[in-house]
Amino acid sequence: MFLINLSGKKVVLMIPAGGSLEYRSTCRIIHQVSCNIYIPSAPTKTHMKISDLPLPKDVIEYYNKTGITELYPPQAEAVTKGLLDGNNILAAIPTASGKTLLAELAMLAAARSGGKALYIVPLRALASEKYERFTEFKDIGIKTGISTGDFDSKDEYLGDNDIIVATSEKADSLLRNETQWIHDLTTIVIDEIHLLDSKDRGPTLEVTIAKLRRINPDIHIIALSATVGNAHEIADWLDAECILSEWRPVDLREGVLLDDTIHFTGYEVDFSRNHHDTIIALVLDTLQSGGQCLIFDSSRRNAVSTAVRVSKALKPSKDSHLAGLADTVREADTDAAQKLADCIECGAAFHHAGLTSEHRKIVEKGFRDNIIKVIACTPTLAFGLNLPARRVIIKSYRRYDPNYGMEPIPVLEYKQMAGRAGRPHLDPYGECILIAKSYPELESLLDHYVASDPESIESKLGTVGALRSHILSVITGRFGESYGELMDFLQLTFFARQQETRYLHGIVESVLDFLFENKMITRSDGSLMPTSLGRLVSRLYLDPLGASIIISGLESRDDASDLTLLHLVCRTPDIRKLYLRRKDYDWIPNFASEMQDEFTAVPDEFDSGYEWFLGEVKTAALLLDWISERPDKDIEMKFGTGGGDIRGIADTAQWIMYATAQLSRHIRSLHAKRARELTECLKYGVKSELLPLTSVRGIGRVRARRLYDAGYTTPESLVTAGERRIGAIIGPKIAQNAIREIETGRTYGQV
Repeated sequence: MFLINLSGKKVVLMIPAGGSLEYRSTCRIIHQVSCNIYIPSAPTKTHMKISDLPLPKDVIEYYNKTGITELYPPQAEAVTKGLLDGNNILAAIPTASGKTLLAELAMLAAARSGGKALYIVPLRALASEKYERFTEFKDIGIKTGISTGDFDSKDEYLGDNDIIVATSEKADSLLRNETQWIHDLTTIVIDEIHLLDSKDRGPTLEVTIAKLRRINPDIHIIALSATVGNAHEIADWLDAECILSEWRPVDLREGVLLDDTIHFTGYEVDFSRNHHDTIIALVLDTLQSGGQCLIFDSSRRNAVSTAVRVSKALKPSKDSHLAGLADTVREADTDAAQKLADCIECGAAFHHAGLTSEHRKIVEKGFRDNIIKVIACTPTLAFGLNLPARRVIIKSYRRYDPNYGMEPIPVLEYKQMAGRAGRPHLDPYGECILIAKSYPELESLLDHYVASDPESIESKLGTVGALRSHILSVITGRFGESYGELMDFLQLTFFARQQETRYLHGIVESVLDFLFENKMITRSDGSLMPTSLGRLVSRLYLDPLGASIIISGLESRDDASDLTLLHLVCRTPDIRKLYLRRKDYDWIPNFASEMQDEFTAVPDEFDSGYEWFLGEVKTAALLLDWISERPDKDIEMKFGTGGGDIRGIADTAQWIMYATAQLSRHIRSLHAKRARELTECLKYGVKSELLPLTSVRGIGRVRARRLYDAGYTTPESLVTAGERRIGAIIGPKIAQNAIREIETGRTYGQV
């Protein structure tokens, strides 16, 4: 018997548990009526208590003390399906419905049984958030470590931990460097596994999973996913039980605002405007009822503009907490920091990747502590980080695509943003509001986003660019020592689950030819063996194409300036290039022409690759300003970037410059010494003369320059001068800590 709910133009057919899955679809019936067919999971035990679980007594007591005494329905279903019995689990459930607790229970059970768990995340920020959470288990004797740093290190010291948190790239790097504790893993958690669909992160994630399963076929897998269209397919690939649920701890209401009415599924609500600006009116309405707001915008610039407009409507607050946060942000003395501080004083903020990590953390913590009430942000905030709000406003559902112009966002991205609505234990409900300008647009938004299921995700492994690095790592890691073994390994990937690997033969042959021609592998009698160069490239975590560009560039020059080496790094596919703004054409082409003798490759200005070359030059020019100690504020203005962009590009360049030094030494090039020095200069953003000072913890590029100009050029000179003199230059507390570090013989890098 079907339960039919006629709600506007939406018909929901509720099929009893156990109904045939062949009916689970979205269809159309007469008069364009949308029909969603939903089959709930079979009934599971409800009201399952933590104390009912087969866990050690102190673990149960820990959760009881923190207020977690009962499992949510999806969590109970996972337990019923073998979460604590070693069965692999894929949980495709909404945000805030308890995915992390599932992982915690499995990891704690493993640790108490003498096992070890690896928690894999897509972003460093998310790794830090999870690490901070899991370190709370120290109270019950569980040790947690984090690994997100250098790509060529083994991090063997982490083997002493029960839980290790790492990004997918770092996990892949640990495998490439043959870290021994990898073989001791009994449990892996893959957070945000739906990012298999990402062309940037997906291939690394699926190859890493395949390697871990190859090393230990019995490893216990917990995969955490957003709701996607093909969750069962992912579960089949992982040999996992599939937990599918729409249950949320806070009711989610999805609607579309048109004029003065919010249209929800099956009902409408009059919206009383108290401001002529629609976004501000929605924000004020939320704040008046004690809620917080997330506003998703289409670009960084729009997010900043929205936050500024909202802050002006809120006006400065007398809250001392807000004033303190604003003062901390203002210490950066950049235009972006001043704008952010002005917004924070009013209880609003903006958040995007262009901000420094310090400022992003201030905004995130302020919002979690309910001090900051409104954040205008780009969609990156929707992935992973735990920042729920009473109301989510999607200001624009279109994104700019350089190939197609403004394009509608995927349903999956919309659902991720909508899932941020509703703060557990704080809000009676969560709301996600789209904005329409006409009735046809209203109908379209309700049908395409509110009433639709997320898309299925697809493997992005099947390209030369994706496979180039991973095929080399498979060969160097002895997962594929012949063509047949290599293809057998690729059978373990999600790509092979979705398509026949015979479609990869041409791509694999092309990659193998490239690796052979560039002396990274040998081919003899059907065997595939890495050369010493191939092992080095894989260990350094470089794209083999980037390594070949570096080697060719190094061999082409007997002399090389800093700009030569910086541009060489920027030629690799491993670094993000800056695009040229209109105003950049006033100086970048001239700069490129004047300095062309410094570059290892210069295309003709009429060549199709010339525009790409100018992007390389702009990026190299930014790095040159960075190591020339140009102030952040000036770099941001000159290049149109944020502080987070500068640090991100410099971090990547530091890694590739380190790889350049290693490759230079391998081929006995003369440039190894300067490349090593530039690696450190890029790390701190300083000239070489300041490196002895920046090696002391707490002394960054600005303080090091002050000390050097005052005549203190080495750590020993700081000790000789004493705390009083040094404190007058860099502050008493920092001087005291720095001198203590030096006196005890411990120097650290300033991150």
